[in-house]
Amino acid sequence: MSVRMKSLESINSKNSSEMMNMPLMDKPVSEYFNEFVFGPEAKRKYLPVQVLEKLNYCIENYIPLDKENADIIAAGLKNWAIDNHVTHYTHWFQPLTGKTSEKHDTFFQFDKNWRAIEKISGSELIIQEPDGSSFPTGGLRSTHEARSYTVWDPTSPIFIRCTRYGNTLCIPAFLISYTGESLDMKAPLLKSMKLIDDISTKVCKLFDVNINKVIPTLGWEQEYFVVDASLFNARPDLVLCGRTLFGNGSARDQQLADHYFGTIPERVYNFIIEFEQEALRLGIPIKTRHNEVAPNQFECAPHFEFANIAADHNLLLMDKIDKVAIRHGLRVLIHEKPFQGVNGSGKHHNWSLATDTGLNLLEPGNEPHKNLMFLTFFINTIAAIFKYSDILRATIASAGNDHRLGASEAPPAIISASIGENMENFLIAFIEDRQPDIPLDKIGDKLDYLLVPFKKQHTTDRNRTSPFPFTSNKFEFRAPGSSVNVSFPTTILNIIVANQLKEFYRKVEIEFENLSDSPNIIEEQNQIIKNILKEIYTQSTPILFNGDNYSKEWVEEAEKRGLSNISSTPEALEVLLQKENIELFVKNGIFTEKEVIARYNVAIEEYVNKLEIESVLVDEIAQTLIIPAVVNYQNNLIKNVKGLKDLGFEQEAEVHKNQLKKISKHLDGIMQNIENMENLKKELVNITNLQDKAVFINSRIKPIFDIIRFHADKLEMIVDDKFWKLPKYRELLFVH
Repeated sequence: MSVRMKSLESINSKNSSEMMNMPLMDKPVSEYFNEFVFGPEAKRKYLPVQVLEKLNYCIENYIPLDKENADIIAAGLKNWAIDNHVTHYTHWFQPLTGKTSEKHDTFFQFDKNWRAIEKISGSELIIQEPDGSSFPTGGLRSTHEARSYTVWDPTSPIFIRCTRYGNTLCIPAFLISYTGESLDMKAPLLKSMKLIDDISTKVCKLFDVNINKVIPTLGWEQEYFVVDASLFNARPDLVLCGRTLFGNGSARDQQLADHYFGTIPERVYNFIIEFEQEALRLGIPIKTRHNEVAPNQFECAPHFEFANIAADHNLLLMDKIDKVAIRHGLRVLIHEKPFQGVNGSGKHHNWSLATDTGLNLLEPGNEPHKNLMFLTFFINTIAAIFKYSDILRATIASAGNDHRLGASEAPPAIISASIGENMENFLIAFIEDRQPDIPLDKIGDKLDYLLVPFKKQHTTDRNRTSPFPFTSNKFEFRAPGSSVNVSFPTTILNIIVANQLKEFYRKVEIEFENLSDSPNIIEEQNQIIKNILKEIYTQSTPILFNGDNYSKEWVEEAEKRGLSNISSTPEALEVLLQKENIELFVKNGIFTEKEVIARYNVAIEEYVNKLEIESVLVDEIAQTLIIPAVVNYQNNLIKNVKGLKDLGFEQEAEVHKNQLKKISKHLDGIMQNIENMENLKKELVNITNLQDKAVFINSRIKPIFDIIRFHADKLEMIVDDKFWKLPKYRELLFVH
């Protein structure tokens, strides 16, 4: 019996609660949220008041912590950890892989009398030294230059990771090289947050002198697929690259639209409940869960948080979710396109700006055309998207996302913004200095059957086809893929908006200098701001599109407007190397030129490596699993043809012979294209430039995957089910 058949037999007998690590909670979330986080309550309990105040002051004002206070914090942290059965600690950081890394050290030490004690000093809390030679550096460091440092990031909560046999204290950190270059995703994010804080606070003071801090906020939405673990393990492509390289579509998939927001299957529901409770204990404020569009596809989303903490929590969630799934005999797929022909998975970035006075700077209010502070941030964000759309496109470029963008399930590769008809009316009214023509709201007449009061809550509809829609009080960047580290797109978004706000503020300052004292100076200043905003908005309108971004008409219209349509990762990433874009990053103090180039090198090399892995798997699966299964079935048919002929059934034998010809045609198609692919891979070896290599593998080798798959998927529809070894789509998507 094949692994596939054994897996299908075993699924019904699985116990979804086996190997549960922790008892499920039977109390309100408020009683266990942050249980394993060194948060406000734990800090108040384990740190002296003056030390805690000093720590908070340093974080608020970007001031380095002194060694004396660091030692006290380390001692309190150790006591909290020991009370929670922790034996080891680690700096938890984000190398340029986009994933997380950690090196564990024990609290166990010897004192001067060689007695065993538990201890961590302030210097050990702040700095660790992992071997940096094997992390991707994009050319910043050579292999023999191995020293690197991880440095504690006090802005993110320290947490405890619990396992069945021991707990580890995780200290969020940065990764830097021996010579000080950033080798991680986190440091640039924090620098970009300070950048946008500084300029946004200046801009805010044009309207409200009480605002002293502005913080980018982020609410991500994580989509993922869930499959049975035994079926997953029987698919080498899922195990090694997270997506199916072969597989004929199921007769039924998402065409009935019955999975979206449907009842969550019980086995998956049990997994989600445990996963959510573990996430909440780690301080991840999970808010929603639901079925997504495709079968066995789901989504979760948290409350909004400061962008740096949101990034940490998303990485922690992606690590935690599959670990919990395994306990339930399941596996989670976070690849952008695990299954051909059904919805892929994205990770929407809901981005806004919050002030220390409690304002959301992208909240329009009842009269947006008169809300000058809102209009300032709203219009300048639109302008930033217009000016730097190609850079924003580069942040979402990956091998996985290439399968998803433009596939009528995700926004196209053309970056545009949608603000909705109502907001457009408000802006036109602002430009023309008049009251907006707001259409009468007739929705109440249509809902007279309701027995409760109803009022529309939002100024705009949702445009799910837009890469960057405004959704009432935030912008939703819908184009990032499900596996992306949110730090990089958020960093770039912060930079481009901050840079645009700087240009706006510079223009305002120049105009203000020309004003003379007068009783109407406030009105005159406001008029200057309005005039500048009108000019910025008028210049930026080509990026605005409220219609169907999936339509062919939009592709043609976008080209007329001069908007880029960058379809592949190699083309998208190359944008990062353009001189003006490097200058943008450098002048804003987020990256050096070397650090920009390094990030390009890491991303393009990862792209090449992933496609090379897929090329090996296409070859291996075809030759070791598909072709043998087909040949076995073919041999059976040949015996059948001979038997029918021997019995005199010539007509019936001819039918089977035609089937054999069809099978042989597709087998030849597989084998010929495998040979073509192998010949092209020999050419690839001689290409040394990474960009050229990426373009070659994307344009010459990757298309052959689809040809081989076409023939294999046709054979899956012909070959006797008992011979086929790979779990089929109907099993992966519908077996729970």
